[in-house]
Amino acid sequence: MGIADEPLEVVASYLASFATGNPDAIAAHVSEGFKNIHTSALAEPSSGRATYRERLPGFLNEFDGVTYEIVETFAEGNRVAAAYTMRADYRGSQIEIQGMFRFLVSEGLITQRVDYFDSLNFLKQTGGTQPESWLGD
Repeated sequence: MGIADEPLEVVASYLASFATGNPDAIAAHVSEGFKNIHTSALAEPSSGRATYRERLPGFLNEFDGVTYEIVETFAEGNRVAAAYTMRADYRGSQIEIQGMFRFLVSEGLITQRVDYFDSLNFLKQTGGTQPESWLGD
């Protein structure tokens, strides 16, 4: 069995686990076949708990003190949608990013996560510049 019986509880626990900074605590919320899907051009998808766990230390190092504040949630059966505010120190810049997750939960574990956030907002907060190709030229 997984983290909790109710999908919304699993998702809330998963998002809260980032504040621990513990990759094992975070990865304990996802299934062996976990699909981590990103819609942002700045992020890369991954498949499988082992790959996800392997990448977590780098993420947690780059996004120091990362937390996800749940703004609003919707649940229907095994599907959960969560609007969030992510806060962290990214390479010396304090960032605050609003986004949206869609989750699929099965047997108390997250089997799929789709992340939507505004890449340009992230770049503006970190001193990045907008790539020319984004202008539609």
